Parts: sequence; C-alpha cells; structure tokens
Amino acid sequence: MQILFLHAYRKYMDIIKQLQWRYATKKFDANKKISNQKIETLKQAFNLTATSFGLQTLRLVVIQDKEQRATLVPHSYHQKQVVDASHLFVICIQDNIIQEDVTNYYKNIKDIRNTPDSILDPFKNDLIKMVNSKSVDERQQWSKNQAYIALGNLMTVCAIEGVDACPMEGFVPTEYDKTLELSKYNLKSVLLLPVGYRAEDDMFATLKKVRKSLSETIIEL
Repeated sequence: MQILFLHAYRKYMDIIKQLQWRYATKKFDANKKISNQKIETLKQAFNLTATSFGLQTLRLVVIQDKEQRATLVPHSYHQKQVVDASHLFVICIQDNIIQEDVTNYYKNIKDIRNTPDSILDPFKNDLIKMVNSKSVDERQQWSKNQAYIALGNLMTVCAIEGVDACPMEGFVPTEYDKTLELSKYNLKSVLLLPVGYRAEDDMFATLKKVRKSLSETIIEL
C-alpha cells in the first residue's frame, strides 16, 4: 500500500512540476522539431477530448509547412510563434451541426458497442430535437465552448510531454478560413496553438509563475 501511495504521489508531483514548467511561449526555437511520435500523441489527445454528448463537432488542422504558415502571420497580428513553432494547430468548429451528424454518431456507437437501436433511438431522437431547436449561431457557440476544452486538454498533454505551446485567440478567423480554404471542410477556425520548443533567449521562460494562492481560487464545501 505504501509503495502504491509513493508511486501516486510521485506521479502527482511530476504532473504539477510540468504544469509549473509550462508557460505561454513567446519565442520558439525555429530549428527544433517535435518528433512524429509526440505529434501523434497530441493528435490522439485531441481526439480523446471530452465533447458534449460525444458528438465531436471539432476538427484539428495540423500545419507543419513553414511557407504556408508564413502566409498566416499577417492574419495573426504578426505574432511569430505561428511560423517559428515546430507545428501550428488550428482548432476548428463545424460551420453547422446537422441531423446527419447525430445520426452518424449513433451509427458509430452501434458499430463499436453493438448497442441495439431500441436502446439508442430514444437518445438519438432527443438529441436531434435539441440540435434542431438551436439556431446556427447557437450551434456554433456550443461548439466554441467545447473548443476551449480541447485547447486546455492539449496544453496539459503538451506540458506532460515536455512540449512548449502558446494558446492564441489573437488572429483573424475569417482570413484563416479563407487562406486555408476551410469552407471546403464545413469548418471555421476558432483557436490557435503553436507547439514546439522554447528559444533559449525567450525571457518569459525564466520568469516566476504568478498565480493566486489556493485559498483564493478553491472553495471547499
């Protein structure tokens, strides 16, 4: 029992240490690349992110090509992280969520779990009714809320994997959508996450993390 406790405690301390290590990287080392294995881990982490009803109305666009990323810098308020990072992750939402998305989701459940229609149909019909009751704007906002969950999940996994990241809202989504031709995929960009490795001369890397005390942020009832 004591060995299990020590193992769990060390794991906890490792995670906290990595979360203390991470920061919103302002300057990436343009010559350092993330291994394919770590990129695959991050893609899996995105795919395993919790989403409302499990519908997964999000998509992740992964851009490695520097020339393509250079065209996006003017639409990112000239923030160089977009091009200097190893990869650029663009978190997108579906332009619209339709009844077919719900139908396909429940078909996937049936195929994977072999759940009978008699059990699935009531849940499917209720979700179809709920989706149809929302406007397109409401459906998009619903997806945007989930995009932030995916962003947080990716940032945490990046920290655990020793990968630097910089969450970004500061860009022009309409220009990204146009440049990346996202309409072909029924997508809209909502968040950016350049990932890579910090530059040695990034002054922000050595600054102490500023956070409120736990007593100010946690309420235990």
